[in-house]
Amino acid sequence: MHHHLLQSLRFCATHRRPSDGKTLHAHIHKIGLDQYGALPNTLISIYAKCGLIKDALQLFDQMPHRDQVSWASILTAYNQSNLPNRALSVFAHSFFRDCLQPDHFIFASLLNSCAALNALQIGHQVHAQFVLSPFSSDDVVKSSLVDMYAKCGSVDVARAVFDTISSKNSISLTAMISGYARSGRKSEAIELLRSMKEANLFSWTALISGLIQSGHWVGAFHLFIAMRKEGIKIIDPFILSSVIGASANLAALELGKQVHCLVLGLGFESSLYVSNSLVDMYAKCSDIIAAKTAFNSIVRKDVVSWTSIIVGLAQHGKAKEALVLYNDMISTGLNPNEVTFVGLIYACSHVGLVDKGLELFKSMVEYYGLNPSLQHYTCLLDLFSRSGHLDEAENLLNTMPFDLDEAVWASLLSACKRHGKTQMGTRIADRLMGLGPKDPSTFILLSNAYAGASMWENVAKVRNLMATMDVKKEPAYSWVHLGKESQVFYAGEPSHPMKDQMSVLLKDLDDKMRKRGYVPDTSYVLHDMGKQEKENQLFWHSERLAVAYGLLKSVPGSVIRVVKNLRVCGDCHMVLKLICSIVGREIIVRDASRFHHFKDGRCSCSDFW
Repeated sequence: MHHHLLQSLRFCATHRRPSDGKTLHAHIHKIGLDQYGALPNTLISIYAKCGLIKDALQLFDQMPHRDQVSWASILTAYNQSNLPNRALSVFAHSFFRDCLQPDHFIFASLLNSCAALNALQIGHQVHAQFVLSPFSSDDVVKSSLVDMYAKCGSVDVARAVFDTISSKNSISLTAMISGYARSGRKSEAIELLRSMKEANLFSWTALISGLIQSGHWVGAFHLFIAMRKEGIKIIDPFILSSVIGASANLAALELGKQVHCLVLGLGFESSLYVSNSLVDMYAKCSDIIAAKTAFNSIVRKDVVSWTSIIVGLAQHGKAKEALVLYNDMISTGLNPNEVTFVGLIYACSHVGLVDKGLELFKSMVEYYGLNPSLQHYTCLLDLFSRSGHLDEAENLLNTMPFDLDEAVWASLLSACKRHGKTQMGTRIADRLMGLGPKDPSTFILLSNAYAGASMWENVAKVRNLMATMDVKKEPAYSWVHLGKESQVFYAGEPSHPMKDQMSVLLKDLDDKMRKRGYVPDTSYVLHDMGKQEKENQLFWHSERLAVAYGLLKSVPGSVIRVVKNLRVCGDCHMVLKLICSIVGREIIVRDASRFHHFKDGRCSCSDFW
C-alpha cells in the first residue's frame, strides 16, 4: 500500500499534476498515513514542482518530525519557486531547532540559494560548515560550490574547488566554463570546453551565454557558428535567446534576422523567452514594426512580453502607443513589474508627460505595492529635467531615500546645460567637484558646464585633474550597418579609403543646407577656439561620417541605420533632419539616449531628447 502510494505521488511530481497530487494527499490523510515514511516529503516535492509553495510550506510546518530529507525538500521547493532568500531565511531560523546537522543534499540546496542571490559571504559560511562536516569529500556539493563561487564572481576560488573534485562530470565542468566566460576569461573557458570528452549543448551554452554576459558579443557569435559546424543539436532554445540578445546589443539587425530564421527552422517560435528576446532585439535594432509583429505573434504573453514592447516603444518615442499597450496589459489581468514602470516613466520623460509620469510613479507604490529603486527615481529625475522642471528635479534629489552617486548629479548637470541654466549648472558642477568625480563622462560634463559659462580657469582645473587621475575621455564613434557590412567612424577627419568622396558629399550637403537657412551651432564645441575651427569640428562628427558613407554605399532608397556610443549633439540632430529631407532617405540613429527616426525633415523625438 505504502509503496503503491509513493509511486503514484512520484508520478504526479514528474508529470506536474497538482490536482491528482492533492487527491492522493487527501486519501493519505484519510487513512492516517500522512506522517508516514517518505510520503510527506514526496508530497512537498509535488507541491514544489507544481509551484504550490504555500501548500508545501503548510505541510512542512505540520510535520511533527522533520529529517534532513524534509529540509532538503522544502529548501529545493523555495529554490524552484525562485525564492532563494526564503530558503536561507527559514534555514537560519528553524533548522537547528530540529536538532539536525546538514547533509550533502542540504549543503547543495543552500549553495544553490547563495548562487541565485549572489550571496558570497553566506556562501563562505556554508563552505566552512561543509569542510568540517562528514560530507566534505562529496563531489556533488563541490560542484555546487564551483557554481556558487563562479556566479558570485570569485572565479579563482571556484577553480581551486574544481581542482579538488575527484570525478569531474559535465555539471562541474559546465559551471566552471560558465564562470570563466562570465568573467571574460575566454581562452580558459574554451580550453576547459575542449578538455571535455563530449562537450554537449549545455556546455556550449554556458560558454556562449557567459561570453555574451561579459560583453564579448562578436566572439560569442563566432563560437556559436563553430558549435553549429560541430553538429551540436539545439534541443533547448535558451542558447538562441542568448545569441538574439547579442544581436540586440550589437544593433546587428541582419544578424538578428538570421537567428530568427534559425528559430523558425528549428521549431522554437513557440518558446516564450525566445519570442520575448525577438521583441527586444528588433526594438533595439531600430525595427519597431518587426518588434510589434513579433509581440503580436506571441500567443500567451507574460509580463516580460508586455514590458519588452512597452520599453521598445518608449525608446522609439512612441509614448502614447506604449501607454495604450500598458492599459491593454492591465486589462488582461497581468500586473506590471518594476521594469515595466521604468519603461513607462522613461516614455513619459521623453515626450514631456510630467503629470502622467508622476501618476504612474504613485500607482507603482500605492496600488501595486512596489518599492521604487534608484532607477525609478532616476527616471523621475529625468522626467523633471527634460521638461525644464529643474527646481523640482533638485528637490527630488535632496529627498531621495538613497545615497546619491555622481551619476545622478551628473544627470541634473546635463539638464542644466540643455535648458541654458548656466548659474544653476555651475552650482551643481561645484557640488559634483566636491564629491570627487571618477567617471570620465562626469569630467567631460564638468568641463562643458564651465566652458558654457566661459569659466576657462575652471575648465583648466578639470582638465588638469583629469590628467592627474589619468582619466581618458571615451572617443565619440558611430557605426553604420549596410546588410552584411558595417563600418565604424570616429569623430575627426577619417583615415578612410573613401574619405575624399565622403568629404565631397558632406560639403555638397552643407551648401544645400545653408541655402535652407542652416547655421552651424558652435555652442556644441566647448573649446576655446575660433568660429571657423569650431565649424570644422562639427563637420567631422562621427554620425555625419557614418551617414555619408551609408549614402554612398547603401542600396538607393533603403533605410540608413547608425548607432552612436554617445548622445547626438543638437547641431548634428538639425543636420540629419535636413539631410534626410534633401536626399529623400530615412535615417535611423540609435544614440546613448534613444532612437531618432529622421524622415521628411522631421525626427520622431520632436526635438525632445
